[in-house]
Amino acid sequence: MENLEGQIEELTPMFVEHGLSVVGAVVILLLGWWLAGWAKKKVMKKGQAAKGVDNTLVPILGQTTKILILIITILAVLGQFGVETTSIVAVLGASALAVGLALQGTLSNVASGIMLLILRPFKIGDAVNIGGTTGVVDAIGLFTTELHSFDNIGISMPNSKVWGSEIQNMNRFDKRRVDMQFGIGYGDDMDKAIEIIRQVLSEDDRVLEDPAPQIAVANLGDSSVDINVRPWTATANVWPLRFDTTKKVKERFDENGISIPFPQRDVHLFKQN
Repeated sequence: MENLEGQIEELTPMFVEHGLSVVGAVVILLLGWWLAGWAKKKVMKKGQAAKGVDNTLVPILGQTTKILILIITILAVLGQFGVETTSIVAVLGASALAVGLALQGTLSNVASGIMLLILRPFKIGDAVNIGGTTGVVDAIGLFTTELHSFDNIGISMPNSKVWGSEIQNMNRFDKRRVDMQFGIGYGDDMDKAIEIIRQVLSEDDRVLEDPAPQIAVANLGDSSVDINVRPWTATANVWPLRFDTTKKVKERFDENGISIPFPQRDVHLFKQN
């Protein structure tokens, strides 16, 4: 009994010491986790409110801040147990090199993501065409670029594929040209058709005067005389202007007896005696 009491007395300081270390580690971990989440929200809030910070960078800044605080927290927890953090940092550095060689594709996505953030060929909210994939940019992360299509389908593209493809930004400039083509019959009056189209465009306030709209006979097709119509408008008005102009031109053509012919082919039959 005396031996048991003696062992308990000897072990009590050790239990107290390690117990306090565990409690301290748990407290540091909880505080670090809370601080990381709080700092991320704070950075994102400040970034969204700042005029000089692009919204594209805000999620990356918030996520980077959280990761850095969590790394510091983990090192502090290990230090609480007497672990030499300097040696851990050295081991992590060597491990990072080995992992980097094994994950070249992933690192390529990270490098491409950094280039996208630096050069910024597009920003959040832009309508883009990336290598044949069309959609609106929702977020640019370290590994992927998130988009949604015009019919609201989510698209996740690796950054390396985005950076390595042709990028068409439909919102890059304030104004765009709307290309349309109308076909009329060979027996119809071309000048009258052009005048009707010009009148439809002049009545629409969304059509810009500079550059002036272009209306010209472009092609003599198999079944129609094709007239190219190219007005300029604000980028946001491209599709509404296209839809409205097409409808109005068709209505005016009908009112003035100008036909929009169907594809047709004349077949001649020769009777052999």
